[in-house]
Amino acid sequence: MTKDRLYLYDTTLRDGQQTQGVQFSVPEKIAIAKGLDAIGIDYIEGGWPGANPTDSDFFEARPDTRATFTAFGMTKRAGRSAANDEVLAGVMNAGTPAVCLVGKTHDYHVTTALGITLEENLENIRASVAHIVAEGREALFDAEHFFDGYKANAPYALEAVLAAYRAGARWVVLCDTNGGTLPAEVAEITRAVIDAGLPGDRLGIHCHDDTGNAVAASLAAIEAGVRHVQGTLNGLGERCGNANLTTLIPTLLLKEPFRSTLETGVPPEALSGMTKLSRRLDDILNRVPLRSAPYVGASAFAHKAGLHASAILKDPSTYEHIDPSVVGNTRLIPMSNQAGQSNLRARLADMGIEVDPKDPRLGRILEVIKEREDQGYAYDGAQASFELVARRELGLLPRFFEVKRYRVTVERRKNRYDQMVNSSEAVVVVKIGGQKTLSVSESFDEQGCDRGPVNALSKALAKDLGPYQRYIDDVKLVDFRVRITQGGTEAVTRVIIDSEDGAGQRWSTVGVSANIVDASFEALLEAVQWKLVSEGVQPV
Repeated sequence: MTKDRLYLYDTTLRDGQQTQGVQFSVPEKIAIAKGLDAIGIDYIEGGWPGANPTDSDFFEARPDTRATFTAFGMTKRAGRSAANDEVLAGVMNAGTPAVCLVGKTHDYHVTTALGITLEENLENIRASVAHIVAEGREALFDAEHFFDGYKANAPYALEAVLAAYRAGARWVVLCDTNGGTLPAEVAEITRAVIDAGLPGDRLGIHCHDDTGNAVAASLAAIEAGVRHVQGTLNGLGERCGNANLTTLIPTLLLKEPFRSTLETGVPPEALSGMTKLSRRLDDILNRVPLRSAPYVGASAFAHKAGLHASAILKDPSTYEHIDPSVVGNTRLIPMSNQAGQSNLRARLADMGIEVDPKDPRLGRILEVIKEREDQGYAYDGAQASFELVARRELGLLPRFFEVKRYRVTVERRKNRYDQMVNSSEAVVVVKIGGQKTLSVSESFDEQGCDRGPVNALSKALAKDLGPYQRYIDDVKLVDFRVRITQGGTEAVTRVIIDSEDGAGQRWSTVGVSANIVDASFEALLEAVQWKLVSEGVQPV
């Protein structure tokens, strides 16, 4: 059976940058583009040349890619030719092999937002697309507000997209710009466009997620016949975001009817890099990855209920729709005070530890977990700390070093400019073998700003661990969560810290204390200990 080719178009570098709080630098854009190219994306939209200095600089520095690099802009303005429109010229001057122009297809937007006649808008579309084609570039047309425009005035919306198609556009992309069209409507209208004479192998879909249906609507359009789909990594985008490619791509490659009828540029083996690419983007943005994200989230294959864990031990397919490793993710059997023997043995097996089901130490581990969770610990969100507890009870936890003492000082004072500033300093004394070492660290960042006492402690602890240093040099703290578990004067603070190493491995540890700094230090200490255990390091 011959498969239809489906083309994947990523607009993270433009639409993704419209996310509130997101602003990419040129090096960050280059890193993202390389990651997209590595997994097999067909088109990478780099931004709008001339719209801002970053986008202009990026097109000058853009990397060589197998993917077709695309510049984004808008159709020419009324009253001038395509060749003499300076905004369109700025887009063309980026020298990309493909150019995507956005144009109006909703009659209300034409007459109200643009203030021109409906025929003038059609001429702008025709002339702009024809100009791109005449210059030897691949032309794409983003039909802005198409679905709303179709529902308001179907003949005009169709006339607009057909104008782009007849002018030579390789792809005419139907955009649900406001994100309010539901999947069934998207499918129905898409079929109407194809019936009107715009073939599916020249038609694309671009959905926003304002009803939480962007991926579903994109799939509906594909089933209706489009062969080009646009989206962003991690669903970045204005308002509620765009169709999430980290959800869409695995679905297209792994689920029917798409798997057996469509071919993409993403080879099956490239899927194993999906989770890493998703988390790399979050790392660039300094954002905490969404744990519940489909396919790539840390909780996507987590099984907390004892009944589920028992079934998973027998056959993972009982509660998993795919093998987590296919998308580069891992199975997680969380431990909590609700856990039973099934969860425990499954988790120990994941750690590479085989224990006889009748071993009395299993019961002791569960008792310790329940006792500690009663004190405020939470192990379902801190699996690395659970592993240390289990290893300790099984006699399998090496003693790498001992922290003899630590001290943290925080100072608030005026500087020479009469400004109030903070500074934090930490001292950590560690005993390795028979030798003590003292490490001191401040918490200033590259800009000279104080990052707080926990940061100072983290830097001091990891500053000089002698023979273990090379194993932790690439470890960094990526998230820090605090919760008060009791109120009043007996309040207990729980701190959960997420750490990550240079290979992208991420783990969570927990600390509990009435003192937030002490709870933080406990979690930091366990993060280092777990890293050494995971590397198979032997104590000196």
